[in-house]
Amino acid sequence: MAALTIRDIAKMCGVGVSTVSRAINDDPGINEQTKQRILKVIAEQKYIPNNSARNLKRTDSNTIALLVKGIDNQFFLEMLAKFEERLKELQYSFMIQPVNTEQDDAQVAVELAKEKRLKGVIFLGGLMDTPEVTLNAMGIPYVLCTVAVNLDAPKRQCSTISINDKNGGYIATDYLCRQGHKRIAMLAGREADYSVARLRLEGYRQALNEHGIRFDPELVRFMSEEIPEYSIENGYVTTKKLLESGLDFTAIYAISDVISMGAYKAIKEAGKRIPEDYSIIGFDGIDMGRFYHPSLTTVKQPTDDMVAKTIELLMKQIDGDKTSVQVIYDSEILERDSVIKLEK
Repeated sequence: MAALTIRDIAKMCGVGVSTVSRAINDDPGINEQTKQRILKVIAEQKYIPNNSARNLKRTDSNTIALLVKGIDNQFFLEMLAKFEERLKELQYSFMIQPVNTEQDDAQVAVELAKEKRLKGVIFLGGLMDTPEVTLNAMGIPYVLCTVAVNLDAPKRQCSTISINDKNGGYIATDYLCRQGHKRIAMLAGREADYSVARLRLEGYRQALNEHGIRFDPELVRFMSEEIPEYSIENGYVTTKKLLESGLDFTAIYAISDVISMGAYKAIKEAGKRIPEDYSIIGFDGIDMGRFYHPSLTTVKQPTDDMVAKTIELLMKQIDGDKTSVQVIYDSEILERDSVIKLEK
């Protein structure tokens, strides 16, 4: 005789599968009489839940959702392709949910979990202060990948994949310093950003200090508030203002490759050359950088490792492992043609 399933119990009780699941999980929102009736049938039938009713409720779902804040960011687009390829290998279906800048990532996720029968959620990009309070209410596994952390917020109690942003800012600036550059401009994020941009700025300042170079706040240019932050347009507008300021500098460190693309255009419009007049180093390591002219030297994030680890942690949660893991990767310099070594 085949083992009873949660659907069999639901049919015997005249309720839905979700109601049986709520009874097993002692959901406070379920009617007490209904709960006791379900539990009585479970006991009489000697039904044993497989792992948890929550997982059983979703046995017909094999979909992983990716919530992406910044869907037009080339860096995220390249990561999405890697996620899709790996999840298909594991025989999971895959859906993408864009999240715009005005939306709250956590609330979007909770609403999506209500509408779809998801196996798990991966968050890509964006900023969350204390997401686990809201996200745990989804009742399904989730992992935050490259989601910025507010440095002033409490430490997270959920699984996260990120890079050492301060170190990334440090190695980008250190590389320029070792090429003989002393006047290094930085295309930073927004001035009010207390996460990624702030950390990469700290790395920039640390490298300058270690090379005995005075920090000049005039050379730090924050992204315009009126334009999407990590965009070609913002890189273009910000670099154009920097060039028009008349400040003396020989190199630019941009905190994303996409921002670098805008800087290229502004520099060429000004009749200047890269790297002869201005060297540029970007951040991310997107494949498009190979096709810039000249090809872009950049700080490469280990996206293959980050994708693989994100999926590994999500699969462990799906299998019942509730351990929270925080993984931080280092980046590396990818040398191409946009930085010139200055003669001493």
